[in-house]
Amino acid sequence: MSSYESAVARYFAAWNAAGTEAVAKAVAAAWAEGGSYTDPLADVRGHEGVAAVIVAAHEQFPGFEFRRTGVVQGHHDVARFQWELVSLADGSAPVAGSDVITLDGDGRIRSVLGFLDRVPTA
Repeated sequence: MSSYESAVARYFAAWNAAGTEAVAKAVAAAWAEGGSYTDPLADVRGHEGVAAVIVAAHEQFPGFEFRRTGVVQGHHDVARFQWELVSLADGSAPVAGSDVITLDGDGRIRSVLGFLDRVPTA
């Protein structure tokens, strides 16, 4: 597994962690201190801010998990990948997006720039 794939695996472990404590622990493992997360709906910095965004997503979409689609592409300290938010009940994926991450020297996330490619209409 490449360093990019490893970082993305930790990213998804954080997004799919169950419970506030597990999310906090997974975020600390994936993000560098002071790391950021920015998408059209959020712009936060630090482990607490990132964890709060993840917990809010779980509250908005209970019974869903984030899944990577396609391959992780990376060069230098940057990687990009696509994902879907998938219902565990019926396999539907009402939300999809693509993210670009930058990594620090230890392979932890310094920043995420997220793009929403598909969102529910209602």
